Amino acid sequence: MHDVLDPLMSWWAEGESSALATVVATHRSAPRRPGAAMLVGPGGEAVGSVSGGCVEGAVYELGTEVLAGARPVLQRYGAAEGVFAVGLTCGGTLDVFVERVDYATFPQLGEVSETIRAGRPVAVATVIAGPPERLGRRLVVWPDRMAGGLGSDRLDDLVLRDALGLLEAGRSEVLSYDAHGSCRGETADVLGEFGEGVTVFVESFAPRPRMIVFGAVDFAATLARTASFLGYRVTVCDARPVFATAQRLPAADEVVVQWPHRYLEAEADAGRIDGRTAICVLTHDHKFDVPLLEVALRLPEVGYIGAMGSRLAHRERCERLMEAGLTEAELKRLCSPIGLDLGSSTPEETAVSIAAEIIALKRGGSGLRLADRPGPIHPKEDLSPYGETLGSGGRGRLG
Repeated sequence: MHDVLDPLMSWWAEGESSALATVVATHRSAPRRPGAAMLVGPGGEAVGSVSGGCVEGAVYELGTEVLAGARPVLQRYGAAEGVFAVGLTCGGTLDVFVERVDYATFPQLGEVSETIRAGRPVAVATVIAGPPERLGRRLVVWPDRMAGGLGSDRLDDLVLRDALGLLEAGRSEVLSYDAHGSCRGETADVLGEFGEGVTVFVESFAPRPRMIVFGAVDFAATLARTASFLGYRVTVCDARPVFATAQRLPAADEVVVQWPHRYLEAEADAGRIDGRTAICVLTHDHKFDVPLLEVALRLPEVGYIGAMGSRLAHRERCERLMEAGLTEAELKRLCSPIGLDLGSSTPEETAVSIAAEIIALKRGGSGLRLADRPGPIHPKEDLSPYGETLGSGGRGRLG
């Protein structure tokens, strides 16, 4: 929904109806991830994309039917098997949920939009499969409250619990609630209340993950541009005011003049460092690096910690850190020399190398050429079929 929020809100505010088609699950080499969306407007406009062009025509037809009064529908699109067949040429599968959106069906949309634009977290849980009268029902979840409902107080309680976990992790996912899935361990009256069971798509709108770049060097300017393109909110920190300026770092969301380790300590104490945060140390100056990495490597939740420098500089840095009391386990969290081996030489190429390493670690990639690696292109962790059942409470993969 995020990529079509502006036109969706425009029609909603004018009292018009539109059809919203959302990718809720992907299988194998699907071209778009869950949350990708397409709109059919009140005047027949088509906005957005769910597949990059493969099935948009068929989705458009479903959207016009929903606008004309048809029920919300969950449709699966698989591989195209003929010249004129509707399907995905990449061989993957998409599950797309198509629903009508207006003030009557989604009265909370205005507040959801304001929350997203303010960079605050919110999750929208929508029934995509189950009894017809439940289809399209919605529960909106903020960290401290909820609005709407799925037709059952007990179901609302379960989805609220699971949505909060997904929102904290910044993940969107499909959850099934029935006798063999997420409701395992619940009492019989709950299962009876759910009837034949329901499937819910939880779309999380979490604030952008952070990248903190220490060292206002030329590499920082290009890395800030690359990270911003990847969706990070970028902070560049340097103790030298002559270098740490917005003019030198135009792609950074903020530029901070502060001793690196003091800034990181303050951000951690304020709760602004989490498991999605990437920390890139580009200063390669021991008086900055060592106290900074002492703090960074001892933080319990950081997604990535990388440091620039030669192998000799890395060995000397590790010796100083061990003298400061860091353990081997803590040092293993450090990615240094920073980046993947792409043969990079320019600041722009180095930024791509660093970004590639972050992506590979986050997604579990090997860093090998896809042409040289057997097996599926997309890792199994990306698959989230709507019929999949999780452990008790739907949190089997969240811990």
